[in-house]
Amino acid sequence: MKSKWFSVRALLLHLALIAWLAMSASAAWWQVGRAVQGNSLSFLYSIEWPVFGVLGVLGWYALLNLDRVTHDDERERAEYEERMRREARAAREREADEDPTLAAYNDHLAELAERSKKKLWGH
Repeated sequence: MKSKWFSVRALLLHLALIAWLAMSASAAWWQVGRAVQGNSLSFLYSIEWPVFGVLGVLGWYALLNLDRVTHDDERERAEYEERMRREARAAREREADEDPTLAAYNDHLAELAERSKKKLWGH
């Protein structure tokens, strides 16, 4: 299993966070300097930049944990689809008077859906 902290994507996110925090801290420091020199609007900006830094940390955390949620949801969705397919096949087998052409068409559609899902998700 890939570590969520040391994958290529995670390392790029770490670097982006470091750059974001450095930029936010330097911009806040610059605005504090301007505020001390008499620019009263810079007091607001000197508070705003640390808030941007905190938002960057929250975004970094959310992006790191996005895969786990997506993987769990994907597994649950696949289990649900498989259960629905089994129930549909069982219902079709119970119906003796189903049109064979319609059954073949439904089987073909199910196969196309499965094939496109495999292409889309790379399975």
